[in-house]
Amino acid sequence: MRTLRTQVAVVGAGPAGLYLSHELRAHGVDSVVVERCSREHLERRVRAGLLEEGTVRLLRGSGLADRLDRQGLVHDGFQLRFDDTVQRISTTSLIGEPTYIYGQQEVVKDLLAARPPDDGSLHFDARDVQIAGITGDHPSVAFTADGEQVVVEADFIAGCDGHHGVSRASIPTASLVVHSRRYPFDWIGLLVGAAPFASELVYSVHARGFALASMRTPEVSRLYLQTDARDEQSDWPHERIWDELWQRLYVEEGRRTRGAVLEQVRVPLRATVAEPMQFGRLFLVGDAAHIFPPTAAKGLNVALEDASVLAHALIGWFRRGEAGPLEGYSAARLPAVWRAQDFSAWLTWLFHPAADATAFDHRRRTASLTRLAEAGSSAVAFADEYVGRSRRRPPARSYVHELDGMEA
Repeated sequence: MRTLRTQVAVVGAGPAGLYLSHELRAHGVDSVVVERCSREHLERRVRAGLLEEGTVRLLRGSGLADRLDRQGLVHDGFQLRFDDTVQRISTTSLIGEPTYIYGQQEVVKDLLAARPPDDGSLHFDARDVQIAGITGDHPSVAFTADGEQVVVEADFIAGCDGHHGVSRASIPTASLVVHSRRYPFDWIGLLVGAAPFASELVYSVHARGFALASMRTPEVSRLYLQTDARDEQSDWPHERIWDELWQRLYVEEGRRTRGAVLEQVRVPLRATVAEPMQFGRLFLVGDAAHIFPPTAAKGLNVALEDASVLAHALIGWFRRGEAGPLEGYSAARLPAVWRAQDFSAWLTWLFHPAADATAFDHRRRTASLTRLAEAGSSAVAFADEYVGRSRRRPPARSYVHELDGMEA
């Protein structure tokens, strides 16, 4: 058995875990990162792709955005399609902030490239990861790599290993409250080797269901389609998916072109928040603490906010002996997490017609969508939430009231 000693053990080498480790190292705090997947898997896995302005500022401030600024796609707004109309909402015009398209796997590549080569602090392909001692002064992370058992002794543990990771499961159930919501619909997604459907994202609300035309690069498109959560993957062959996409995106017959399907995925729409986000010397970060429906693209952005707040708290502890920010990590993060959940839930119900929707529901949804397309106070409040500025400068408006009746 091999024993390693560090100040912070980071479980999970996704964007949040790698960013946390990067910030700690930049301020003289040691960390060891333990990841169950291979490096190749993390760099290839196509996940989220929309970055908020605040996220880009974090990456720029940490010297991690050179390639993002060269290759990322800057979007001043997006298209909103409903009732056979096309409206454009410009977040830049409304509040002065764009969004960016840059894949999560690209963020991971940039974070890995910024690490010193062969510094021995990053362990991939870790098996049988276990966390122990989180209520004492010396918690540890044990795992097996290449047949050897390794124990990482640390002062604190950052659980950045996602919804199904070991971190959250290491907190006693009596000390954790998990709020969850499973929406009655899923998304079927296609990754397509073809130019994007439009130069910006297209959100389309149709009586048959929601559709989203997104992209990852100028040559690769991401297309999503609302389906019933009870449907099987086999219910949706490519031919049916394409037919539904064209109808729901309001595409005329002569403009219906396809590309090579590189990947088909099923995306469950769910929401989860674990409270508190810390227990003893274990801190939950990103998907380990919360899951968002993908409609508003909050997951990656909120996860990096978590990592930034925890990094500053840990740096304050080790460099200046400040206990307050570390003890208050969960209390500091949960309001922002719930605000993002509120907006994500509101947008999910607005964009996804229920299977039993009535004419009344349709007309009410049309009225809400029309209000967003008008450059008034509703559009400004929406843009604040969409680009994440509300979590940096909270406005007076909340979207909770908009949910009334939308779930019926």
